[in-house]
Parts: sequence; structure tokens; C-alpha cells
Amino acid sequence: MARGGQGLARVAVVVRAGAAPLWWLGVAAAGAGAVPEGLTGRRIGVLAGAAIFVVAVAATALPRRKRYTALARGAARAGKHDILQDRAVTVRAWRRGHRWWLLLAFAAALGSAFALPAAGGLLLSGFGAGLWLKAARLGRCERAGDALLWVRVDWLDGRGGRPAGRPVKAFRSTGVAAGDAAPGGARRRTAALV
Repeated sequence: MARGGQGLARVAVVVRAGAAPLWWLGVAAAGAGAVPEGLTGRRIGVLAGAAIFVVAVAATALPRRKRYTALARGAARAGKHDILQDRAVTVRAWRRGHRWWLLLAFAAALGSAFALPAAGGLLLSGFGAGLWLKAARLGRCERAGDALLWVRVDWLDGRGGRPAGRPVKAFRSTGVAAGDAAPGGARRRTAALV
């Protein structure tokens, strides 16, 4: 990188990168998992899965709130030589780094249907929904501070995740127009041409 610039990835994009695959793999596993009766019966499996879904959402969305808030408060302005990573590159890095975990989680969710129908799939979907909620909270924080939050790429783990992990010393910030992702990490909507 030229003149001491560093690669920066959007914090909310890293958080949100796993939401869609976990959600859709969970929905597919829950649908397929509702077919067998299982050991407990379909009704008990779905009810237990609904409770597990709520727990998974909370367990994913709530942890590390103080850490994210502290890092956001101490965010330094990004330098002019820093390189802002595209949203698609950040998402691709996360999904490549976690593809085998996603595949194993999907297989486990399908296999668990023979004991507790649909519950494993609802667990995966709960993790995905929790990540969406966490990214949405980051988006509210970005809008309130009128700044987007970034993390150095070399501080992410080897699979492209953990934007508030132990190696992360501080976030960087830019104006809300920087990069190609809106606050919260969603794809930025472009104005329709008239």
C-alpha cells in the first residue's frame, strides 16, 4: 500500500457478511428438517426450534456491545492514503473464510432433524437474524455519529471476521458518503436515473 496507507474494511459489512448465508441455510434446513417426524415429533421440534431461535438471536446480537461502543467512540479519522475495501470484497473474504463452517453447520442442522425436527435450521436462522440486528445497531450508531466505522483488514482474523476481536486496537472513521455500503453495511442504493 502506498505511503503507509492501510486497507480498511467496514465494520458493519464484516458483521453482516454471515447474516444472509446463515439465514437462508437455516431456512432450508428447517424446511427439510420439518419432513421427518424425528424422535420428539414435529410439533415439539418446531416449538423447541422457535425457543432456540430466540436464544440464538439474543446470543448473537447482544454480546460485545460495550466493546463496539468503546471502539466507535475512540475511532480516529481515516488517513488520505488508507484504502477503503469494497463491500463485495469484504463479504467474499468472510464467506470464503467460513465456507466449511457453514457447510458443516448446515449438515449438522439437517442431521439433527431426525432427533428434533426443524430445530437445527431455526438455530442457524437465529444466528443470521442476530447478525442482522447487530449490523443494524452499528448502522444506527454510524448515523448518530454521522460517520462510517472501519477496521484495519490486517486486524481481522484469518477468516476475515471478528471486527472487534482482541487484535483490534481502534476503529477508523470516514464521512457517510465514503465507500459503497450504506450505514449498517447494506448495499448502498443508487438514485434512479430519470
